Order: sequence, then structure tokens, then C-alpha cells
Amino acid sequence: MSGSGMLYGGDEIGALVFDPGHHSLRVGYAQDDTPKADIPSVVGVGPADPVMNSDLETKADNNIGSTNKYYVDTTHINVARPNMEIQSYMKDGMIENWDLFEKVIDYVYAKVVQSDSMYHPVLFSESAWNVRNNRERLTELMLEKYNVPAFFLVKNAVLAAFANGRATALVVDSGATHTSAVPVHEGYVLSQAVVKSPLGGDYLSLQCRHHLEGQNIDLTPTYAIASKDVIKERDTARFVPKELPEKLTASWQQYMLKGLLQDFQMSVVQVLETPYDERTAAQIPAVHYEFPNGYHQDFGPERFKLAESLFDHNMLGAGQLASASVGMCDADVRLSLYGSVVVTGGNSLLPGFAERLNRDLQHRAPSNTRLKMISANGSVERRFGAWIGGSILGSIGTFQQMWISSQEYEESGKSQVERKCP
Repeated sequence: MSGSGMLYGGDEIGALVFDPGHHSLRVGYAQDDTPKADIPSVVGVGPADPVMNSDLETKADNNIGSTNKYYVDTTHINVARPNMEIQSYMKDGMIENWDLFEKVIDYVYAKVVQSDSMYHPVLFSESAWNVRNNRERLTELMLEKYNVPAFFLVKNAVLAAFANGRATALVVDSGATHTSAVPVHEGYVLSQAVVKSPLGGDYLSLQCRHHLEGQNIDLTPTYAIASKDVIKERDTARFVPKELPEKLTASWQQYMLKGLLQDFQMSVVQVLETPYDERTAAQIPAVHYEFPNGYHQDFGPERFKLAESLFDHNMLGAGQLASASVGMCDADVRLSLYGSVVVTGGNSLLPGFAERLNRDLQHRAPSNTRLKMISANGSVERRFGAWIGGSILGSIGTFQQMWISSQEYEESGKSQVERKCP
């Protein structure tokens, strides 16, 4: 039992699980199958207008003597507003802008959970390379500002392994801003062998953008289109632009364009099971795609070429990351890591990603290795792997004595997190 004598995470008091990433923050109750909300990891920051709106928060900025308004979640962020900048609170897999992050947490309690934070223990995921200063700051924030009854921090790779029924695994996580290989041994991260590269979903979006612009394909997002005509394949788009407010910021327009590119890459881009070869790619049926302005065409071999950079040997591709990570571990755990390679992260949903990683690793692993890939078939399980692991962990009876209770925090302070949360 925890210090305060309460049982956390049972049916009476639902523990909340937060899984922050660069693309979104996943949040929901422990014991649930999926997160209750998947909130973009950006906040719209704009000047306050005279008409106050209850669902948007204002904050006086004393330095400038002005007030800012903060817009959280898709329905508010995706509205075209003058002078609204899009800012992320994440950097390199860690929380960086704490003021913006607090706006999102406030929103979660007010709109998603619709309950006071003091009633729910909180379990947070963190990246394998999170630093002590950040961990202590988050502990302090949740236990002091939000008065949560109990708190815990777990490495997201450990949670992804748990979600796949493993305490020992090599977790290959391909997300928005990076792909990482993290070895987990009996529930602990082997931090000296963590390897990561900046090739992820955002990099792929950039590749898609360069390719489409090189083909002179117009990338007008949905928000800028009032109406469009039905046209023949590859005919020039005929659409009526929507009247938009003036002073739309570059950051907001880029954010909306990124949404278009993400839809394109998830609908069209695919990974070949073998290194890219034009003849092989040409034999696979093309995929038809229509852009928001009505323009549409087939995409053939190029849809495979776009994804090839994720497995490029010259740029630390996914297979190389994984084998390098295993190679940095003690010899006696290598076989068990190769025996359970967990694939997770939103970018790993690209068709063919897990199969290609499997092939690359078979070529790199020692000949006596029994390689086993564990990649959940459902997109939900793969996208929300760490969150699901947190949901499982937060509801296990034996985990209850692990929480940092508010009482323990009052007695020992934020340094508890280094002692209790490995």
C-alpha cells in the first residue's frame, strides 16, 4: 500500500495515464483499452479578443501588458484565426515549454476528464533519455499545482513492452520526430544502449512535400477551399478559394499543411520488404489519391522510394539502430532482445515497416539468433502502445505500493522520483 493508505488505480478511484509525444498527448483512465483523448502536442497562441470565450483561457502577460489567448485541441487549433501562432511544448522527446504544457493539462482536467485533479493518481510516460531536472519538475507540478494523490513516471519503452506482454524486449519506436531503439531487460531500460535517429514521421512528411512540389502538385489544404469541381485524373484542379481572415501566421499555415502531408503519407506511402528496386516496385499496384483541391492521380514506384530513407544504411536506418542497440548490450541478454523486438509508434503504421525491419535484422543478427518481431496488428495498439502499457500497469494490484503518494512527497520532496521511478 502507498504511504497514505489509499488503494490507487482500483475501480473506485480511476488512475489517469498520460503519454506525451511530439505528435500528440494521449490521456485516459487506467484499465481502459484506449485513451480517452488524443490531443495535438501544440498550442495556438494568439492575442485575446475583447469577446471572452469560456472554453479558451486567457492569461495576462505582465511583461508586455497584453493578454494572450491559448487554443488547445484540434477543434480550436484548426480554426483560421488572425495572428495565432502554433507552438509545440515538446523538444527532443521531452517537455520543454512548461507554461504551454500546463495549458494542455488544465484543458485535460476541465474538458476531457471533467473532474478535479485531486481525485486521480497520475501515471506519466517519459522518454528513455529524459533528464533528472525535467523529471523532478513534472513531479513537483503534478503533486503541488494539481494536488494529485499519487504520481509515477515510467519509461515509454518499458510500457510499450508491457503492452505486448514482455518484460524484456528491444523496443523500436518510430514516432513523429525520431526513431529509437531501446533495450528493456526485466522491466528496466538499459540506458547505455539506447540509440536514436531524427528520421521519423515529420522527416517523411518533408520528403513527401519535396516530391509533390517537384511534380508541381498544388498543396492547398482543405481550410482554404470553398468548393471544387469533379475533374478527370491528372487534369488541373478547378476550385474556388475560401475567403480567409488576414494575418494568418506562417506557423499555423505550416501546421495545417503538415496535416495534408500526413494524410498523404498514411494513404499512399509504403515500405518495400527488400531494399528499393524500381522493377520490383513497378510490379506492385499503384495507389490512387485525391488532394483537397480535387486533383487526383495514381502513385506508383515513387510511393516506395519515399519511405526508403527510413531504412537508409547511410543515415542510421531502423534496422541499423536496432542492431547497434543490441550490440551495445551484454552478450547474455542479446538473444532475448532479438527474441522479442517490439515495434511501436505512429510512424511504424506505414504498411511494410515491420516486415522490412524484420528482414533487415535477419541480415544483421548473428546466424544462431531466433529473431521474433512483435508488432500489434491493430493501428490503435501500435500507435498507443506506451499508453496501453500504462493503462495495464496502473491497474495491477502489485503496482499499488510503487506510487509516490502526496504524503511521501511532503516528507521527502521531488527527489523521490529518482529513487522510486527507475
